[in-house]
Amino acid sequence: MTLEDVAKRARVSTATVSRVLNGARGVRPATQARVLRAAEELHYTPDLNARSLAGGQPRSLGMVVSNIVNPFFLDIFRSVEARARQRGYDLIVANTDYAPDRLASSIMTILGRRVAGLALVVSETVPPVVSTIAAKLPIVLYDGGGHRLKDVTNIRANYRGGMQRIVEYLHALGHRRMAFIGHHTRLGPLHERREAFLSIAEEYAPRSKVMTVESADGLAGGQEAMRHILDSGFKPTAIACVNDFMAVGAVRELHVRGVSVPGDMSVTGFDNVALSEFAVPSLTTADVPRETIGRLICDALIPSAGEDRPLFRTEMVVETQLIVRESTAPPRSRSVRQGQRRTATASR
Repeated sequence: MTLEDVAKRARVSTATVSRVLNGARGVRPATQARVLRAAEELHYTPDLNARSLAGGQPRSLGMVVSNIVNPFFLDIFRSVEARARQRGYDLIVANTDYAPDRLASSIMTILGRRVAGLALVVSETVPPVVSTIAAKLPIVLYDGGGHRLKDVTNIRANYRGGMQRIVEYLHALGHRRMAFIGHHTRLGPLHERREAFLSIAEEYAPRSKVMTVESADGLAGGQEAMRHILDSGFKPTAIACVNDFMAVGAVRELHVRGVSVPGDMSVTGFDNVALSEFAVPSLTTADVPRETIGRLICDALIPSAGEDRPLFRTEMVVETQLIVRESTAPPRSRSVRQGQRRTATASR
């Protein structure tokens, strides 16, 4: 398919199609959406080979993330950028805010800027056109809505293993009433954490009481979700959050309400971003190694010396690790009972 085919399908000029695919400003949103939809339907991609011949070997990488404000995505971006610069490459980044249409437009915009490879660090389901592009350009997919694509290097974290360690730890502390705070839980990797929490909580304590709440990804979203839990009448002793970003917001709301962490309620995060260590109290969390992910992305996009294309591997799994800090403790009732037992033993 050609640029002219896209223009005909979208009922616009080829100049307008070119402006949309290159991210130029001044195009009406409705027109932009029509062009991107036409490009998607026709499986159109820019002529990468022609662009390379016209301008020499590209020395830029493209990267699309779901939420650049979330420190998790920012850490991966910084890791990829640092390694890319060391090897003589620039990095172009785009942000989707978890919107599938923005993911499609960001991919097209980045391809229009001549890149040597593309990293998709996203929770949304990737559009089918990515499989077509992968035949011409190295692509790395991290998370990607839980899907695995042919001819694409797929990287994923063992989220279920990380959530299992968190729930096991909370159960060992004595927690039997727990809540989960998440966001965009219909998206693959985020849904995976929620479902892991529910199934593992049921497995380790069949009579446990659990609750799940969904809000926006961010500090305010975590605070709002915590507010909803407290106002619901449900009284958990532990809160497991989908990420550290939301966990900090949850802890803030507990502080506002005069609820002690971890005295009255334990809170856990996920990802182990720097914020989790410097929060007060510091967060118990599951470490997802962003430096490792950044290294794997670069290795999959940038060829080694003397190679024409980078090393291709179908799938790589990154393991998680439990990090125990100040935000978790046994529930108060159990702590009191343990203290009473110790006092009784000492008096004998």
